[in-house]
Amino acid sequence: MALKIADHWFERKTIDDAITLLWEPYVDPLIRCNIWHVRGRDFDLMIDTGLGIASLAEAAQDLLEKPVKAVATHTHYDHVGGHHEFQECIVHKLEEASLRNEDKSNFAGLTKDTIDPYVAEKIEASGYKLKDVLVTAIPKKGLTLADYELKGVQNKITTVEAGDVIDLGDRQFEILHLPGHSPGSIGLWEAKSGTLVSGDAIYDGPLIETLPGADLDQYIATLRTLMDIPATVVHAGHDPSFGRDTLQQIARKYLTMWA
Repeated sequence: MALKIADHWFERKTIDDAITLLWEPYVDPLIRCNIWHVRGRDFDLMIDTGLGIASLAEAAQDLLEKPVKAVATHTHYDHVGGHHEFQECIVHKLEEASLRNEDKSNFAGLTKDTIDPYVAEKIEASGYKLKDVLVTAIPKKGLTLADYELKGVQNKITTVEAGDVIDLGDRQFEILHLPGHSPGSIGLWEAKSGTLVSGDAIYDGPLIETLPGADLDQYIATLRTLMDIPATVVHAGHDPSFGRDTLQQIARKYLTMWA
């Protein structure tokens, strides 16, 4: 199947004076992650970076007036494809090796036939229809889907764990360890504004607890933790942002199913 060449690869939406959402519109929702640019006084954050099919740093260059640290909420390939473009990355210590991907063990694929059949079965059992091709366009002429691979990070990596704080000078985000979806899944919690950036620990779509590295017992504990967070807004790894009522509803739904 011939894919069209996109005239641009990223879309964006200004959330407020400090937060911009970017995403890849030609990517299937299953692997279309939310990319959050957060402005700070001393430096900015780019929280997750998408697939890395096209250059995020180039597309967002007008936003990158200050030093930028790229945060990985977790290291599934749809969230860290562009991290190699940034001079410093932040990730939970349990997933540093996965972010470096020196042994090419971090799976990445844009077609159903590149996904392990067991994993594909589990994804579809979670409520997703896994399409044969997971993109509807390519960013440049000559790129074939088979060419795609996840580039590991060779620049500086700072590892974090629960309770660490990322201080941007005018706003502070506490690291929450939210395992279950992956061993080193993290959230960024700003108590002052009630803002939670949750990655794939919770989002307003079918949650997946069966991928390699996932742990159901840990996921249940994470959902109970999230129930107690007084968030006013949750900027998730996929799908639209939501408030505390929806956070509670999603958590209760899956606790009823899983616990």
